[in-house]
Amino acid sequence: MAYKITLTVNGKTITAELEARTILADFLREHLSLTGTHIGCDTSSCGACTVHINGAAVKSCTVLAVQADGTDITTVEGLSQNGNLHPIQEGFNQEHGLQCGFCTPGMMMTAKDLLQRNPNPSEQEIREALEGNFCRCTGYHNIVKSIQYAANKM
Repeated sequence: MAYKITLTVNGKTITAELEARTILADFLREHLSLTGTHIGCDTSSCGACTVHINGAAVKSCTVLAVQADGTDITTVEGLSQNGNLHPIQEGFNQEHGLQCGFCTPGMMMTAKDLLQRNPNPSEQEIREALEGNFCRCTGYHNIVKSIQYAANKM
């Protein structure tokens, strides 16, 4: 059975018909071609699929697309504005906060959520906020520096 949903994704209103079992991460990637939302584990352990729903960081592999009906979603593609990098994106670039890049979109979306709630987090608060996001490459040191860069710039 198909369900009709309407939601706002990165500022654009989207209406779609989809099966009730469609996961939000799959909807974003397969139906909207927003492939910055990565699927790494399908169990909500890695955080690579983190997006914002109504301003809060959520692992999109844990949400059915029909549950997001009527919401405002921001993906990593929605961070930059008018061709300008968001300070978080700039921070990851300047402070070398990524290596393979697979976890990076989820890290950025989690960082944005943290900085919205706490504009001047300590290193420990940054590390605690990232607990639900796994990186197998960087060791987190430069990710923390990237978020500190963004906090200072914002």
